[in-house]
Amino acid sequence: MKTSIFTYTSKGLPVPAWHFNNNGPEVLILGGVHGDEVEGVIAAQELLKHFMNSNPYKLNITLVPQFNLEGVIFKTRGNGNGVDLNRNLPTKDWSPEVKTPRYHPGPFAGSEKENHGLMTYLDEKKPVYVLSLHSWHPVLNVNGDCRPAAEVLSRLTGYKIDDDIGYPTPGCLGTYAGLERNCPTLTYEIERGLSAEKIIEIHVPAILESLKVLE
Repeated sequence: MKTSIFTYTSKGLPVPAWHFNNNGPEVLILGGVHGDEVEGVIAAQELLKHFMNSNPYKLNITLVPQFNLEGVIFKTRGNGNGVDLNRNLPTKDWSPEVKTPRYHPGPFAGSEKENHGLMTYLDEKKPVYVLSLHSWHPVLNVNGDCRPAAEVLSRLTGYKIDDDIGYPTPGCLGTYAGLERNCPTLTYEIERGLSAEKIIEIHVPAILESLKVLE
């Protein structure tokens, strides 16, 4: 295990990553893309504890528990600039339209420092799987060929698998990585408001089991 600075926040804070290398395919796990979605952060932090104690997978796992560190600190969806990092990536469908402040896409595509580090990582490492931990209505949103992992998660959680979140998401990670760069991406929407105990009891073991199909 080693640590690194994955990227920096809009105000210059370092965003740490943990790397668990076992000579296998590269996998990225993100928590806290939206700082007010604590359920994903809880799951990511619990995964970190697990990997530090036991990591039997034949995978190279990069784990970033609090990608939007400023949002996590201030309990906001956006970063310190008020930008929704999951609407800011330079996808083909990126739009400058600000429908509501919560979904602010930024002054231009890829404007935010946090995403600079993410984009560099994707270009250099080309992960075979990206797991992005969010919270909303329960759903496993797949972009690219990650259905085997999604099917394990669905079986263990009862969550439905869908390749359409149900509304437009210009500038999102699923499109940028999963559809436009062949890095299959699963956006895991944990039930909003679920207790930490239930997240640790149900969702963390499901994630750990789903990683086996990637080996």
